[in-house]
Amino acid sequence: QVQLVESGGGLVQAGGSLRLSCAASERTFSTYPMGWFRQAPGKEREFVAAIGWGGHATGYAASVKERFTISRNSAKNTVSLQMNSLNPEDTAVYYCAARTRTASSLIYYTRTNEYDYWGQGTQVTVSS
Repeated sequence: QVQLVESGGGLVQAGGSLRLSCAASERTFSTYPMGWFRQAPGKEREFVAAIGWGGHATGYAASVKERFTISRNSAKNTVSLQMNSLNPEDTAVYYCAARTRTASSLIYYTRTNEYDYWGQGTQVTVSS
């Protein structure tokens, strides 16, 4: 059982920045592809960013590319999402996800059904 705990959410003005972190309970975290998703009220959960377990393969949704950066620190069992130039459309609950099924180190995953464990989420609110 993998436990994921997100932190770093909050209220920020448009144009501001936030850094989300996700801490994993498993020592084998370094072999898990990780992802960030978000869900706004009344909308489906959507892909934001992902990183392969090798740490080099990364992918982003078109809406956040050039503004958000995903990274991982396997020594600390954490994955982070640096969010810059935030706008009100980024308001959502942000979820961290881990894939524990077999995966290549060179691949990142963008679909919710490709992940096996989820955190509880952290609220990000961007005011205009």
